[in-house]
Amino acid sequence: MRSRVLDTLTDRFRRFDRIVEVGIGHQTELAAALVEYSTVTATDIADRQVPADVAFVRDDLTEPDPAVYAGADLVYAINLPTELHRPLFDLVTDEPAVGAFTTFGTEGAAVPTEPEDVGGETLYWIPA
Repeated sequence: MRSRVLDTLTDRFRRFDRIVEVGIGHQTELAAALVEYSTVTATDIADRQVPADVAFVRDDLTEPDPAVYAGADLVYAINLPTELHRPLFDLVTDEPAVGAFTTFGTEGAAVPTEPEDVGGETLYWIPA
């Protein structure tokens, strides 16, 4: 993740107390930065190594465990594939939380969002 994007996302997200990153994969920089300000849980469909002080839960966004997201203030994903936009949208709508995601390259959002430029990439906020 480019430094400018990382800094901007950290700035936007650090105001949330409890954060869940969906599909952390191998890009753990943002979760590592956010743990300084917030309680962070990372999820992925496969087991992943996460930074110290970041909790990890194996979970599938298409069949999410509601307990993982209960009480979250923000649920976000980086490089979220189009087919997972609707599951994230539905999740944050069902579990009242702010939702946000970035996409791959020039893909747009497949659900209603409010886009914001974050250092040359687009962050899509799911309206509450």
